Amino acid sequence: MPQDADLQAVPDPALVAAVGAGDAAALALLYDRFSGMLMGLAHRILGDASDAEEILQEAFLQVWNQARRYDPSRSSVSTWLVLITRSRAIDRLRSRKVKARTLLAVQQEKRGSHTSPEGVGDVFRQERGRRLRQEMALLPPEQREVLEMAFFRGMTQTEIADQAGIPLGTVKTRSLLAMRKLRKALSEEIEELL
Repeated sequence: MPQDADLQAVPDPALVAAVGAGDAAALALLYDRFSGMLMGLAHRILGDASDAEEILQEAFLQVWNQARRYDPSRSSVSTWLVLITRSRAIDRLRSRKVKARTLLAVQQEKRGSHTSPEGVGDVFRQERGRRLRQEMALLPPEQREVLEMAFFRGMTQTEIADQAGIPLGTVKTRSLLAMRKLRKALSEEIEELL
């Protein structure tokens, strides 16, 4: 790789290749070139500067770890970086929503009353919960694991992929298949909710 002064003239794909070879200076230059744009994107999606900064760090960590996989024939470097950042920001946004729904459910459960009419609602909620657990038990273990990590532990799909050691696409496919099976099995309960 050229010296620092010469790095400024290196095209983006060559920088990514250098990052893939472990060149930290190339990563720093790539960061300098694109961090402003990516930070703006993350901030627009998340609406929070500190979350956007964390996403930017995560995105460049992913670049460092996956630069060898970059294929210039599939997209430009800027598009690749935008997709990585956008995906991480959306995962963070979804994680926030899952955590908020979980917190709300816990708060409502604590406030729950066993007198009518709330008591009747509690019985229906318990029955729906029992049916959901029953249908979850029928899912293939790998699909059930992905849903449990997402909904009960509040993990993003990226976090699930990292923890389970499987590709992100596999996590997405398993989630989609499991949700379709649950939606079909629980269609009556879903109609009751609407």
